[in-house]
Amino acid sequence: MSWAGLKKAASRAGTQFSQKIGQVERTDDSAFAVEAERFKQFEKNGNALHKEAKAYLDSVRNVSASSTRIATTIDLFFGTDSGEQAISANAYKRAVEELEGDVALQIDAPYRATVLEPISKLCAHMPEVANAIQKRQKKLLDYDAARSKARKLGEKDDHIKLRAAEVEEEQAREIYQALDGHLREELPQLLDLRVPYLDPSFECMVRLQTHFATDGYNKLGGVQRYFAEGVRDDYASGALDAQVEGALQEMRELSICGLSA
Repeated sequence: MSWAGLKKAASRAGTQFSQKIGQVERTDDSAFAVEAERFKQFEKNGNALHKEAKAYLDSVRNVSASSTRIATTIDLFFGTDSGEQAISANAYKRAVEELEGDVALQIDAPYRATVLEPISKLCAHMPEVANAIQKRQKKLLDYDAARSKARKLGEKDDHIKLRAAEVEEEQAREIYQALDGHLREELPQLLDLRVPYLDPSFECMVRLQTHFATDGYNKLGGVQRYFAEGVRDDYASGALDAQVEGALQEMRELSICGLSA
């Protein structure tokens, strides 16, 4: 920050302190404060939405990639057999590989184009608006300070200094009111446009999530025909748990599992 910038910052800090102790009159800013708070929340929500929307796409990529790695490993377990297990393992591997390819072709690019990029563009404008709100606040402090200075000089018999202070007050008022009028007019419009702007992205997000879930269900559902009938019932009744526990018990009974180091 330049020396002039440091002087202005110190002056504004002094004005804020003087306002707190009642030496400088504070302009009633409660109406604008409501809109500024709405924007602050909008900015927070927008950044959170962008972060989580990106995390969702990363998660979809990770799920599909992890499924492919799991399927490859399972296929190594059962691939040497010639029974139904080997057939089902290979079918599962093909299904998740197709699913991963579908994510790359039909989810990744459309999601980035219709969801991530629009949200990113929206978030990119937020710092500009935040800076404008901050600048307005600084100019309001300058105006309050100049007005207070002119009022105090009006109580003294120094027309030259008073005239200079009145000119300074008028200039500060014009700068502040220009920024204030611009923000008061356009800030509510910006906030009201958030839903029409995000609605298409929201619709695309739901459609793409539906496609991912439905495609996964259909592809993995095709693998189930290789499993014995009644597997779901066996799972619900605990029969599968018993089958797994039985296999583990057989392993424990092998002499090789009981060898000490």
